[in-house]
Amino acid sequence: MDFILYAVPFFFVLIAVELLADRWRGVSNYRVADAINSVSTGVLSTTTGLLTKGVGLVTYAFALKHLAVIELSADSVWVWVFAFVFYDFCYYWLHRMGHERNILWAAHSVHHQSEDYNLSTALRQTSTGFLLSWIFYLPMAVLGVPLLVFVSVAALNLLYQFWVHTRHIPKLGWFEWFFVTPSNHRAHHAQNALYMDRNYGGVFIIWDRLFGSFQEEDDNEPVIFGVTTPLASWNPLWANVQFYAQLWDDARRAERWWDKLRIWFMRTGWRPADVAAKYPMNKPDLSQFRKFEVPLDGRQQWYVALQFCVYIALGSYLMSLEQSLPTSALVLGWGAVAWGLFVLGVALENRPQALRLELLRLASNLPLVWLAPMVGLWPVSAVGWVGLLSYSLLSGIGLYCCRNRFTRWAS
Repeated sequence: MDFILYAVPFFFVLIAVELLADRWRGVSNYRVADAINSVSTGVLSTTTGLLTKGVGLVTYAFALKHLAVIELSADSVWVWVFAFVFYDFCYYWLHRMGHERNILWAAHSVHHQSEDYNLSTALRQTSTGFLLSWIFYLPMAVLGVPLLVFVSVAALNLLYQFWVHTRHIPKLGWFEWFFVTPSNHRAHHAQNALYMDRNYGGVFIIWDRLFGSFQEEDDNEPVIFGVTTPLASWNPLWANVQFYAQLWDDARRAERWWDKLRIWFMRTGWRPADVAAKYPMNKPDLSQFRKFEVPLDGRQQWYVALQFCVYIALGSYLMSLEQSLPTSALVLGWGAVAWGLFVLGVALENRPQALRLELLRLASNLPLVWLAPMVGLWPVSAVGWVGLLSYSLLSGIGLYCCRNRFTRWAS
């Protein structure tokens, strides 16, 4: 069973509840652009995962077949309990190494880039984690955890982590000693020196207490969310490549071949001495910290938000029909999602080319609807063309209402 697919509607219901709680308490934990950017990276991650999750499944299945020292039964409750706990132990080390090694931080940093902290932050996930994360779960295969059990407990672990991304829940007493909570996970998302690289557990905080990486949230040290090298962008594609690009630039500039190679596997933040001297990187002073912001008119925000709903729907469609869609259809769907989210990110950043790219994005829906039946994304139907016509008409009205703002963008 795909727990994540069934949970998606509840995610958005809970986000709406949190927005109401914000309003009731007179606080503002959400910004439109930041929330859209967080959910955009989540949509991009899930659609990318439809094409890449086979990497982890195939390697796990291979290890289970050829390296398992025992064979556990999926019919045993204790196997499920063991797998759930052991998965979180493996996740702890993946998560910890994701903060301590450059190549792994390049993938994981996406989840930490938001400078807000709310339930939409939980949906902010990487699209490149599949490259190396599978390595950390091979011990489960060696110990004979069935593939079905592995996939299920992985989904449950991820689902648990959703609720801890909120500022509305205080410390929970004795629960804090054993489980990951909103309080100790808020500390994990901080860029303050006190909290940096702490609290890695997914469900259980006991791993952090055992291995010396626990840090309690301190009322005297308010958490400042984000990363020490700010993303300063609302674009989900750039969010996924930002740190890879930084590593690549440093590797390219390094004089020694050994430095060009080892930079990828060194501790997070390590840079070749010659590169650091020639291209210094100044970390922002947290006492002067200001969140990244691009002023947007309310009409612009509404237009982008409504257009974004189209890609949430398309991503959900791809997830729900994943098993029945051919690879070519998934590739086309992924391409449409990635392209659309990129253009909306440009719009949120108020860039001069926003209007031209938005017109190009709308025009690209014509070949999308034409190609979709050819690759099996959806059947040939007049409904598709009627839907395209209706969507184009509504989008045209929206652009007309924002015409002055878009004209200013393009000037």
